[in-house]
Amino acid sequence: MSLLQLTAILLGAAGSALGHGYVTSIDVDGTTYGGYLIDTYYYESDPPELIAWSTTATDNGYVAPTAYDDSDIVCHRGAEPGALSAEVSAGGDVTMFWNTWPSDHHGPVITYLAQCDGDCASVDKTSLEFFKIDAGGLIDNSNVPGTWATDELIAANISRTITIPSDIQSGNYVLRHEIIALHSAEALDGAQNYPQCINLKVTGSGTATPSGILGTALYKDTDPGIYVDIWNSLSTYEIPGPTLYSAGSVATGTSTATATTTTSTESSLATTTTADTEPSTTTTALATLTASADSATGTQDTDPTGLPEQTSGSPSQVTPQPEAPTVVVAPSSSTQTVAATTSVPSGQVNPHGNGGKGHSQTCKASKKRSSGISNRRRHARDISI
Repeated sequence: MSLLQLTAILLGAAGSALGHGYVTSIDVDGTTYGGYLIDTYYYESDPPELIAWSTTATDNGYVAPTAYDDSDIVCHRGAEPGALSAEVSAGGDVTMFWNTWPSDHHGPVITYLAQCDGDCASVDKTSLEFFKIDAGGLIDNSNVPGTWATDELIAANISRTITIPSDIQSGNYVLRHEIIALHSAEALDGAQNYPQCINLKVTGSGTATPSGILGTALYKDTDPGIYVDIWNSLSTYEIPGPTLYSAGSVATGTSTATATTTTSTESSLATTTTADTEPSTTTTALATLTASADSATGTQDTDPTGLPEQTSGSPSQVTPQPEAPTVVVAPSSSTQTVAATTSVPSGQVNPHGNGGKGHSQTCKASKKRSSGISNRRRHARDISI
């Protein structure tokens, strides 16, 4: 067994001890609300009422492209509406704070709105029609795999600020905020979607009612922004989903983001959008090993045999120099909320609900793929040997 193969196996095992992230708090026009703490509230018999939707993703896992036509893609696996709504003025800001995000899980950060026909607390998620209001993709690709919206999110205290369109009609909306990790997307079904939802009550005198599309129709597994090799130099990147809506525009189709920084949360083109939030505190970077290829429903990079998962054939690639990934964790601090029922405990949140057991068990259900060479190269880039 070569050193490269051994490294890949050890790296896959180490991946079971690491996780991805979720939204732990939300700032809505200056008021802070608690997020759904999956490793805490899921196990409570009487969890607090929140604006955030609950999920059953206790393994900190993702939704795979094979499930794009399933209701889990709407607001994550087993998601149910939050009981509360946060009031925000049209043109106001919403900042989503994540607890952590792996630095090697590069990809776009996208946010949508969908109007509820009545109270969002009882909405049927399969009936929601989403229009895109914020999107960031490839920022710069001078050095493969490039700088992405996820890197900006990490730099901004693991957060992204979204501006609500100033002309939309007042009413109840679901905000769908999502990271799509592309570190394994050179393989079909290799992308990883991490959607998070909250309820909003938009106020103002706007009259616009942008058309949207169902959550189960947002993406296809063969979309150029989903099935893409970020380990080859990209001159352009097409952000998945419909075009970005801005006040006075029409949201339809898709568009392409060039590898050039563009700062705007209200642009009629789905070009790269940078975060509006400056880092409020110094983020803590933990240099550690993370696995880069995950199972279709979990977060570990091994197949049932314990060997590294194999990827399907992909276009010939230029192998970049290996990078040492880090997992960035939100600083330990107490988050003040508007009510005791929406409080966020102080200190860091364990990103592996149930002691990480769900993470490991789910990952063992991962399917094998065909090309060992592609897989070993993908794992090798996650560690400096």
